[in-house]
Amino acid sequence: MSFVSTVPAVLTSAATDLAGLGSALRAVNAGMLASTTQIAAAAEDEVSAAIAVFFSGHGQDYQAVSAHTAAFHQRFVQALTSGAGLYASAEADGAAAMASPAQSVGQDLLSAVNAQSLALTARPVIGNGADGASGTGANGAPGGWLLGDGGRGGSGAAGMPGGTGGAAGLLGNGGAGGAGGASTTGNGGSGGNGGAGGWLWGTGGAGGSGAAGGNGGNGGSAFLIGNGGAGGAGLAGTSGAAGTASGDSGTAGTAGGAGGNGGNAGLLFGNGGAGGNGGNGGSGGNGANGTNGTTGDVGAQAGDSGTDGGTGGDGGAGGDGGAGGAGGAAGTSGLFGGTAGNDGLDGNGGAAGNGGNGGNGGNGGDGGAGAPGQDTDDMASGAGGSGGNGGDGGSGGVGGTGGDGAVAGSDGNDGLGGNGGNGGSGGEGADESNLFDTTGGNGGNGGNGGSGAAGGTGGIGGAGGDGGSDGGTVGESADGGTGGTGGNGGSGVSGNGGDGGAGGAGGAGGGTDQGVVTEGANGGAGGRGGDGGASVSGDGGTGGAGGAGGQGGANDGNVTFDANGGTGGQGGDGGASDSGDGGTGGQGGAGGQGGGTNDGIVTDDADGGAGGQGGKGGASDSGDGGDGGAGGAGGQGGGTSGGAVDFDADGGKGGAGGEGGASDSGDGGTGGAGGTGGQGGGTDGGAVGFDANGGDGGDGGDGGASTDEFGGDGGNGGNGGAAGTSQSSTSDDGDGQSGTGGTGGTGGTGGSGDGADGSDGDPG
Repeated sequence: MSFVSTVPAVLTSAATDLAGLGSALRAVNAGMLASTTQIAAAAEDEVSAAIAVFFSGHGQDYQAVSAHTAAFHQRFVQALTSGAGLYASAEADGAAAMASPAQSVGQDLLSAVNAQSLALTARPVIGNGADGASGTGANGAPGGWLLGDGGRGGSGAAGMPGGTGGAAGLLGNGGAGGAGGASTTGNGGSGGNGGAGGWLWGTGGAGGSGAAGGNGGNGGSAFLIGNGGAGGAGLAGTSGAAGTASGDSGTAGTAGGAGGNGGNAGLLFGNGGAGGNGGNGGSGGNGANGTNGTTGDVGAQAGDSGTDGGTGGDGGAGGDGGAGGAGGAAGTSGLFGGTAGNDGLDGNGGAAGNGGNGGNGGNGGDGGAGAPGQDTDDMASGAGGSGGNGGDGGSGGVGGTGGDGAVAGSDGNDGLGGNGGNGGSGGEGADESNLFDTTGGNGGNGGNGGSGAAGGTGGIGGAGGDGGSDGGTVGESADGGTGGTGGNGGSGVSGNGGDGGAGGAGGAGGGTDQGVVTEGANGGAGGRGGDGGASVSGDGGTGGAGGAGGQGGANDGNVTFDANGGTGGQGGDGGASDSGDGGTGGQGGAGGQGGGTNDGIVTDDADGGAGGQGGKGGASDSGDGGDGGAGGAGGQGGGTSGGAVDFDADGGKGGAGGEGGASDSGDGGTGGAGGTGGQGGGTDGGAVGFDANGGDGGDGGDGGASTDEFGGDGGNGGNGGAAGTSQSSTSDDGDGQSGTGGTGGTGGTGGSGDGADGSDGDPG
């Protein structure tokens, strides 16, 4: 700060401003004299008169105090004006000596005075305070007792707070607070507070900003005349780390730093400092995916069974998001203050800081897939391993609170929750190819989807593994393996529930490729579809489709009994919801085709498999109920493409449609349509001795009920299957040419609340 030309001018200007302030105060007091010291009674009773006297006395006391204050103010202005004149005179007297290049009297005099002051008080009379060293968090030194700005606070060391700004003396600005130090292992340091402004005149120093996750420093306050310093901003928190090893959870994000409070303005004049904004919370880390299962071992010697495939690992949960930092409060304004952030008589309150947004939660990891079972070439085949479950999503962080002020700061938004991980798929059952009493391995079940946190969706269920086929050539029990069940969808909160996984297909029956099986070559049943995940305010997930039934045996082979097609898997139910719509039910799986195809010979029982039932629609409280899933089609009877069947090659019955979901204040869901019946056997040159009837159509599902709105319509019944056409010279039901067509399914009943009934299916 210049000694020669600046200081006298500043003092003179300050004295002039103070003189004008005194005149303004005297004018205000004079104008208030009559209205505050001579208050008239509101009525003629004694109480009103006493109240008037009481408040008039207060006005008179105020005028007496104001008179003393005005006298003090006048003496202070005179002293300040006189001091400015003395400084100007001293400067003029030393100008001649200062002009000499050999001597600097004024500077030498100031240095001598400052040296004495520094020795006694560690603070100069005139001069700026030294800045704190960067990276140390050292405080800034104070400014001179008479004149000078405070030094800036040094930035903090790693993870440590910044230094406080130095305070000013009589005239000068406070130093800014130092920034917080960054950290690689945790939250960063907080920002340092700003230094106080001069006692007479000067602005408070700004608060330092925090490092990642650190709080902002508070702004410095002015004393008599000047603005408060702005609060430092809180910085965003750090994001959580993703899981590294299989199935590990992600770590949580850290909270954002709070903004610093704004400094208060001077008592007489000035604006309050603005509060700092809070930092956003860090996002949570994603969970790691699960590992896949290992394949089962082969049997060591003839007659040994192979082992099942290993189960897949579960996915890790996602980390939670960090909370947002709170906004800083605004500083008070000047003349005689007021509440934080409100306007005073001669100044405005500072703006309040906004709260930071919460961090988003991490997503859950996907489950690992199950391994396939191992073919032994001997006895029972290994089943497929189950899929791992998906990890749950992490919760979103809470938004920070806005700071206080005349206009309060805005609260931060809550972070979104992470999505649930998807379930792993089930492993396939092992196929079997040789020897006695062999059965295809069952498919592994799919893993369940992980739950989504608030704002995230539920994970999708894993698909079930397909059942193994059987190529047994001798003995009994050459059935195909059962398909695995699909995993359930994960639940949601404000997001949608996850969809259910599809069921696995059933394996084909034995007696293939010229094989000879005395009994038991049925196709394996299809797996059930997984249920859709439920949700609180989102929609329920869709149910998974059922798996198709396996085909019956005798693909050029010979089977004495039982070569029926496998039953189709049931569709998964739709997920329920409180305020969203219920999920749609999954479609039922198609029934498997009967055996005796491609010149195969089946003595008895080659019916097509029944279609799977459709899943139910999900219920809802205030949304619409979900629609029911359609039933699966019945399988075609055996004895096709030249195949020969002596008895029973009926088409499979169509699966029933699923019921529509009910609702309290929304519409009920529509019932699912029934599946079409399967065609009777003996087509395309196939020879069937007896019974090649078409399968009956499945019944339509009932409509969902509704308490306040319309009930759902019932589903239409499925059409009956067409009768088979036989080339046998000695056949039953149709003189060797055709069986009886299937009966159409019955339409579903409409739900209560004026739901319409479904139509009946047409006969075959």
